[in-house]
Parts: sequence; structure tokens; C-alpha cells
Amino acid sequence: MENKKKTVVIALGHRAVGATLPEQKTALKAAAKAIVDIAEQGVRVAVVFTAAPQIGMIHQAMNELHLNHPEYTKCPMSICSAMAQGFVGYDLQKSVRAELLTRGLTRPVASVVTQVLVDPYDEAFYKPTRAFGRVLTREEADAEEKSGKTVTRSDDGYRRVVAAPVPREIIELETIRTLLENDHIVICCGGGGIPVIEQGVDLRGASALIDKDLVSGLLAVELEADDFMILTSVDEVSLNYKMDNERVLTRISSRQAASYCEEDRFEAGMIRQKFEAAINFVDMGRNRRAIITSVNRAKAAYAGMAGTTIVAAL
Repeated sequence: MENKKKTVVIALGHRAVGATLPEQKTALKAAAKAIVDIAEQGVRVAVVFTAAPQIGMIHQAMNELHLNHPEYTKCPMSICSAMAQGFVGYDLQKSVRAELLTRGLTRPVASVVTQVLVDPYDEAFYKPTRAFGRVLTREEADAEEKSGKTVTRSDDGYRRVVAAPVPREIIELETIRTLLENDHIVICCGGGGIPVIEQGVDLRGASALIDKDLVSGLLAVELEADDFMILTSVDEVSLNYKMDNERVLTRISSRQAASYCEEDRFEAGMIRQKFEAAINFVDMGRNRRAIITSVNRAKAAYAGMAGTTIVAAL
């Protein structure tokens, strides 16, 4: 009997995607090499990418269009998220296809515009925390607040903040699963997915941003993946980062990782969130591993020679 192919979910962080269009094109070419390096191992691959800067850029552009041409209505964040999924996914699937052909490989690549169900009563909607979009002047901030939006003070002005609810369900999960089973490299849940709320048979877009680590962790769990890779800005995670007693974490158990989170041992809050997504994935199945590393070290980390790997037990 033929062995079942392994499934790997790869989450691309800001460094792997870029913020401006030129940065994005350069970064995604490097990310494509890492993705194909993993795909060449004979595994099924699903890719999730962050897109907060791109969503912010589109949101700003559409609002400026409305200001100058009132006949064009303002664009809801859910629509901006869909646009960002499309244009980043387009660039990434082109880059992955080109990398495959360069290596003499033929494998379908598909982007899926993905909706993610959130709870309308999630506490995040009552306490928005996710900074979003460009820096605002005081006058612009006042106008945003008068229209019911939440604004926070930043170092150089004001920023709008939106909710960051927990993802509950990936609506297009079965489409993603079917494509994977037919050997497609699947790009999905871009920007954390389009946050939607269920209203009868309809799905209504929510004004929110879902964290890409949380949704990629959920995707990995739902697909019963074997490996979950988070490609970020560091080659491996360290305790006491940049201090004399810095300690690089190579291979640790999920129990150790959980204790580090509880002790708040990480300098950057986002690292903790990555760990929490990794721990949840590892603990919800058997023989799973989660890997945190950079795009440049992805192939070596998959082979167990780099990065920080989290497993159920050592």
C-alpha cells in the first residue's frame, strides 16, 4: 500500500511578504524558493501569508478615492482583505510556478480567497487592539472616532485599531483539502482570512484582522497536518534575546514551550503568539512537529538542522 503523503502548512510572516509592492515581489520570490524546497520533499503544501500592510494600503487608497470622488463608496475592511488576498496570492502563485518550472517540476498552484468565521461576541470586538493603516493627524483621528471607530496614540501621531478575534472555522476548508489531495500547492487564508460573521445563510464581513499564526495553526489542525512551519524574521527563537545569557532554543517539548509562555520569557509578544499556535497544533495530534525559523533556513529546518522545533515530547 502506498504511504499517505505528509501535509505541511507554511505560514509566511512580514519579512517573507514585504510591505510595498517592490518589497513584496522580491520577498515572495525568496519565499517561493523555500516553499518549493519543502514541496520537493514529496509532501502536500498549504501556504498562509500575512497581509496587514497590504490591507491597510488598499483601505487607505479606497478611502482617498471616496474623498476625491464621493460617488465611489468607502470600502469595508472585509473587501480590502479579499483584494489583498487576491493580489498577494497572485504574486506568490506566479513566483512558486516559476520556481517549479526552473527546477523542471510541474505541479499546479492555486490561490483560494478564504473566509474565516469569527464569534460576534468575541471579547476582541469590545477591546480593539490591532493597529491598522497609516498614521493619522489629530483631525483625522477625531473624525474616525466621531464615526464610531477606535483610534490610539502612536509615536508619530494616531492609528486606527481594529479587533483581532480568534478564528473559529475556515469556510473554504473542504476546497483547500480537495486541492491538496489532488497535489496542488495551495495558497489560502491570506492576511488571516476574511473575517466573517454568520447571519442565517449569509456571511457578513467583520471589521477586524485575524492573526495569520492563529489561522494557520487552525488550518494545520483541521487538515491533520504533519508539520506546521512558521517562517518569520529569526533563524531560531532565543530566550533572553541579545543578552549575555541568551539561550537558543533548538528542539523543545510542547510542555517546555508552554512553560516559557507562562513565564513570559520572550522579548517580543508576537513570538509568544507563534509559540501558542505551535503548541496547540502539536498537542492536538500524534507525531506532529512545529518549526519556527526564517525563509532562508526553511529547508535546513525541515531537515532538523536549523530553527526551533517543538514536538510533543523529547
